[in-house]
Amino acid sequence: MAAEIVNPRTDTEQPSQGAFPIDPVFALHRGGKMEVASTVPVRNADDLSLAYTPGVAEVCTAIANKPELVHDYTWKSQVVAVVTDGTAVLGLGDIGPEASLPVMEGKAILFKQFGGVDAVPIALACTEVDEIVETVVRLAPSFGGVNLEDISAPRCFEIEERLKERLDIPVFHDDQHGTAVVTLAALRNACLLTGRRLGSLRAVISGAGAAGVAIARILVEAGIGDVAVSDRKGVVHAGRDDLNPVKRELASFTNSTGLTGSLEDALAGADVFIGVSGGTVAEEAVAAMAEGAFVFAMANPTPEIHPDVAHKYAAVVATGRSDFPNQINNVLAFPGIFAGALQVRASAITEGMKLAAAEALAAVVADELSPTCVIPSPFDPRVAPAVTAAVAAAARAEGVARI
Repeated sequence: MAAEIVNPRTDTEQPSQGAFPIDPVFALHRGGKMEVASTVPVRNADDLSLAYTPGVAEVCTAIANKPELVHDYTWKSQVVAVVTDGTAVLGLGDIGPEASLPVMEGKAILFKQFGGVDAVPIALACTEVDEIVETVVRLAPSFGGVNLEDISAPRCFEIEERLKERLDIPVFHDDQHGTAVVTLAALRNACLLTGRRLGSLRAVISGAGAAGVAIARILVEAGIGDVAVSDRKGVVHAGRDDLNPVKRELASFTNSTGLTGSLEDALAGADVFIGVSGGTVAEEAVAAMAEGAFVFAMANPTPEIHPDVAHKYAAVVATGRSDFPNQINNVLAFPGIFAGALQVRASAITEGMKLAAAEALAAVVADELSPTCVIPSPFDPRVAPAVTAAVAAAARAEGVARI
């Protein structure tokens, strides 16, 4: 009897009850969430001779003689590598490369759905900085950009910086910069809604990891009055002797008022709370913030300050969750940022391009601005085109565009 052939994409059998509960999530993920599809027909010998040998040799020879033609005659200028080592996956932590693949596949389909950008998930079986850098450098000829994802801090900072030095294509660590871009956009609109200036605000960030550092940096670039960052041991300041190199640099451009002590101490009189760390902030500390404060409590699934508490004291409240208004969601940023960078074949993603993305994102909801709408929905069809156009224009203005 012939063996039964099971199609993993159509077979509906679930994992046994003993392994995992029967759940529609498993049904959706069975066989993966992606596939490779051809953009050209291969119906007969003539098609085959054009798509593959002997015709393909002409294109290979042309690219060998003029390497920049690779952008015109391959998928390179339209595809991003989504790279992880599985050490900081969502809120799950260090779960390894295989277990990270469902998330990386998800990221890849978000690139396509929201930015029209093809992406390939790449989970690496290595965690040493040197090995990751060398591996990505060797993979880079196949891609127009690299999106680093779910790599633990502080290694993620060094990996990104070294790849940016080695490669002439955009390298973007989304956990850092995507979060920062969307946060700045929401903060700009909160200011517009309440008639305040970014330059008059004092912000406190809970969390000195990838997202916290990047948010602090973009807020300073955007001209915020002051921003202090707190880690597990309290406010990051130059007088501490326990700071790693990343936090020492952070201390050099933040906390200009010289705050010390705990997160709660720093919140007294603060205009903005930004949470990217988890944990819980006491209601008394929220009550001590400035009148009409902004609370962006973005930990998932449990915000540092529950919206019910935040609304007692804050003029604008945002979270990282989709079941509350004003979700700070990276999908608002990274698809359009990469689409804009790839559109002009940018050699890098600059600070100016990120600032332009934040401004464009904020402008999408200008006419609908309200306390429950300072940031658009990920499903707003205006988002990706606005961000793409702004990033492409900024790349040209900053001299990193090649077309």
